[in-house]
Parts: sequence; structure tokens; C-alpha cells
Amino acid sequence: MVLITTPRMELLGVRCVKDATFHPVCRSLMATSCVLAVLSVSMYPGLSSLGVRLHSALTGAYLPGHYSVLLINSPNEQTAKDIGSAIMEKRLAASVNMLFKTSTMYYWKGEIQEASEILMLLKIKTSTVQQVTEYVRSIHPYENPEVLSFRVEDGSLPYMKWMDEAIRDK
Repeated sequence: MVLITTPRMELLGVRCVKDATFHPVCRSLMATSCVLAVLSVSMYPGLSSLGVRLHSALTGAYLPGHYSVLLINSPNEQTAKDIGSAIMEKRLAASVNMLFKTSTMYYWKGEIQEASEILMLLKIKTSTVQQVTEYVRSIHPYENPEVLSFRVEDGSLPYMKWMDEAIRDK
């Protein structure tokens, strides 16, 4: 039997040899890319905080959205102090302000309710909003406590730097 090769068959042979050597390289590049992507996602909070600090140090400017103010209502002064102290002991907030004797009107179970409450303002890192919210819900006496967050868009740079020092990083 005589095998006749054509130029097209030779090109196909060369292509098969190239593909066979290219696949292991391609696989290792894909694996490396996947590992880097997973590491980037898992390290994002720490890298983000570092990026904000570098940005502030190099430019002297504040990066909007890095901090938030959390509003929490409490039924009385002692409960507010207990919640505030627990948050401060865990260094989840830079500070807690308590506004005593606020009047509140709200719907609860189909009826309008009125109450006197204590409004707390917490200064926290935006990256910890969910952590602080879950913690407050675990220690708050209300079935459904008010916990609302607002991002800080601008402010005093020295105060922001102090907040970075006051709040424990994860």
C-alpha cells in the first residue's frame, strides 16, 4: 500500500503536533488564571482597605464610600448604652452617638404605633455593615430592629484617618 501525502495533509499533521504541545501550556495558563481570580476575590476586603489607605496617603484625598453611618433605634437609654458598649468593645465602630428621647411613629402589625426611643449613630467602615448589622440583630431586644446604613461621601480627612485607627480591621 502506498501512502500519498498532499500539502494539505502535511499542514494538518503540523497543526495536530502544535495543538498537542499547546494544550498543556494552555491548561496551565488557565489554571494559574483561575487561582489568581479566586485569590483576588477572597483577598478583596484587605486589598480594598490597603488601596484606600495608599490612595489617601499619596493624594491626600478621601475615597467616597469607605465609611458609613449606621442608624439604630433602641427602646431605652440602658439598652442603647449596652448595645453601644458591646459594639465599641468589639471595635466595630469608631464612635457611637446617642440621641436621647426621640419620638417615633411607625406601623407595626397593621397599626400605627408611637414610642419614645434612643437613636444611635454609629460611624463604621462600609465593608463591615453586614457584620455589624448581624451583631446588632443578635443582641437587640426588638424583633425587627431598625438598622440603616448611609455611605459617607465626604468628610474631614484627619477624622477619617482617626476612624481607620479606631476600627479594628477584620
